Amino acid sequence: MHKSEEESLSEDDFETLLLEAVDEGLSSLGDSSKHAIYFHLQRTFNLDKSQIPKNIDAFDEAIKKIFGIGANFLEILIMQKLHQKAAQTIRLQAPEELTLQEYVEQAKRNFLRNRQSTIEIPEHETITIER
Repeated sequence: MHKSEEESLSEDDFETLLLEAVDEGLSSLGDSSKHAIYFHLQRTFNLDKSQIPKNIDAFDEAIKKIFGIGANFLEILIMQKLHQKAAQTIRLQAPEELTLQEYVEQAKRNFLRNRQSTIEIPEHETITIER
Protein backbone atom coordinates (compact mmCIF):
# COMPACT_ATOMS: atom_id res chain seq x y z
CA MET A 1 0.00 0.00 0.00
CA HIS A 2 1.48 3.35 -1.08
CA LYS A 3 0.88 6.54 0.81
CA SER A 4 -0.01 9.67 -1.07
CA GLU A 5 1.95 12.79 -0.17
CA GLU A 6 -1.22 14.31 1.25
CA GLU A 7 -1.55 11.53 3.80
CA SER A 8 -0.03 12.11 7.17
CA LEU A 9 3.10 10.05 7.73
CA SER A 10 3.17 7.60 10.58
CA GLU A 11 5.20 7.60 13.76
CA ASP A 12 7.14 4.63 12.34
CA ASP A 13 8.10 6.74 9.32
CA PHE A 14 9.40 9.47 11.61
CA GLU A 15 11.33 6.97 13.75
CA THR A 16 12.97 5.56 10.62
CA LEU A 17 14.04 9.06 9.57
CA LEU A 18 15.32 9.77 13.09
CA LEU A 19 17.36 6.57 13.20
CA GLU A 20 18.84 7.36 9.78
CA ALA A 21 19.73 10.88 11.00
CA VAL A 22 21.42 9.47 14.13
CA ASP A 23 23.31 6.94 12.02
CA GLU A 24 24.50 9.60 9.58
CA GLY A 25 25.44 11.95 12.41
CA LEU A 26 27.53 9.25 14.10
CA SER A 27 29.04 8.34 10.71
CA SER A 28 30.59 11.80 10.61
CA LEU A 29 33.00 10.48 13.24
CA GLY A 30 34.03 7.60 10.98
CA ASP A 31 32.60 4.14 10.48
CA SER A 32 34.73 2.48 13.17
CA SER A 33 33.84 5.18 15.68
CA LYS A 34 30.15 4.86 14.85
CA HIS A 35 30.24 1.12 15.51
CA ALA A 36 32.19 1.66 18.73
CA ILE A 37 29.59 4.19 19.93
CA TYR A 38 26.71 1.83 19.18
CA PHE A 39 28.58 -0.92 21.05
CA HIS A 40 29.18 1.42 23.99
CA LEU A 41 25.53 2.50 24.01
CA GLN A 42 24.46 -1.16 24.14
CA ARG A 43 27.06 -2.33 26.63
CA THR A 44 27.23 0.62 29.04
CA PHE A 45 23.79 2.20 28.70
CA ASN A 46 21.73 -0.86 27.68
CA LEU A 47 20.46 1.10 24.68
CA ASP A 48 20.26 -0.80 21.41
CA LYS A 49 20.43 1.15 18.16
CA SER A 50 16.85 0.17 17.30
CA GLN A 51 15.62 1.59 20.63
CA ILE A 52 17.00 5.10 20.08
CA PRO A 53 13.90 6.64 18.46
CA LYS A 54 11.66 5.60 21.35
CA ASN A 55 14.30 6.52 23.96
CA ILE A 56 15.74 9.76 22.62
CA ASP A 57 16.14 11.10 26.16
CA ALA A 58 18.30 8.11 27.17
CA PHE A 59 20.30 8.47 23.94
CA ASP A 60 20.78 12.19 24.61
CA GLU A 61 22.03 11.52 28.15
CA ALA A 62 24.35 8.72 26.98
CA ILE A 63 25.87 10.89 24.25
CA LYS A 64 26.47 13.66 26.80
CA LYS A 65 28.17 11.20 29.16
CA ILE A 66 30.34 9.81 26.36
CA PHE A 67 31.34 13.11 24.74
CA GLY A 68 30.82 15.73 27.43
CA ILE A 69 30.64 19.20 25.92
CA GLY A 70 31.50 17.70 22.52
CA ALA A 71 28.03 16.14 22.45
CA ASN A 72 26.63 19.52 21.37
CA PHE A 73 28.35 19.23 17.97
CA LEU A 74 26.98 15.75 17.44
CA GLU A 75 23.46 16.71 18.54
CA ILE A 76 23.38 19.68 16.17
CA LEU A 77 24.59 17.46 13.35
CA ILE A 78 21.83 14.92 14.10
CA MET A 79 19.24 17.72 14.17
CA GLN A 80 20.49 18.97 10.79
CA LYS A 81 20.34 15.46 9.31
CA LEU A 82 16.81 14.96 10.65
CA HIS A 83 15.80 18.33 9.26
CA GLN A 84 17.13 17.36 5.82
CA LYS A 85 15.40 13.98 5.91
CA ALA A 86 12.07 15.45 6.97
CA ALA A 87 12.40 17.77 3.94
CA GLN A 88 10.75 20.65 5.64
CA THR A 89 11.42 24.20 6.67
CA ILE A 90 10.95 24.32 10.40
CA ARG A 91 10.26 27.57 12.14
CA LEU A 92 11.04 27.21 15.82
CA GLN A 93 10.18 29.40 18.72
CA ALA A 94 12.89 28.12 21.00
CA PRO A 95 15.00 28.86 24.05
CA GLU A 96 18.65 29.82 23.59
CA GLU A 97 19.76 26.19 23.77
CA LEU A 98 17.41 23.70 22.20
CA THR A 99 18.30 20.17 23.29
CA LEU A 100 18.26 17.20 20.97
CA GLN A 101 15.37 15.73 22.93
CA GLU A 102 13.30 18.93 22.68
CA TYR A 103 14.05 19.27 18.97
CA VAL A 104 13.09 15.66 18.24
CA GLU A 105 9.85 15.93 20.22
CA GLN A 106 8.85 19.12 18.42
CA ALA A 107 9.93 17.82 14.99
CA LYS A 108 7.97 14.61 15.56
CA ARG A 109 4.80 16.51 16.47
CA ASN A 110 5.25 18.66 13.41
CA PHE A 111 5.97 15.69 11.18
CA LEU A 112 2.86 13.87 12.33
CA ARG A 113 0.72 16.99 11.86
CA ASN A 114 0.59 16.62 8.08
CA ARG A 115 4.12 17.94 7.76
CA GLN A 116 3.23 21.54 8.49
CA SER A 117 6.15 23.93 8.42
CA THR A 118 5.94 25.57 11.85
CA ILE A 119 6.90 24.14 15.20
CA GLU A 120 6.10 26.29 18.18
CA ILE A 121 7.66 26.25 21.61
CA PRO A 122 5.68 28.93 23.48
CA GLU A 123 7.18 31.98 25.21
CA HIS A 124 10.54 31.98 23.45
CA GLU A 125 12.44 33.71 20.70
CA THR A 126 11.81 32.61 17.10
CA ILE A 127 14.52 30.71 15.21
CA THR A 128 14.12 29.70 11.56
CA ILE A 129 15.95 26.68 10.19
CA GLU A 130 15.96 26.28 6.42
CA ARG A 131 17.63 23.67 4.28
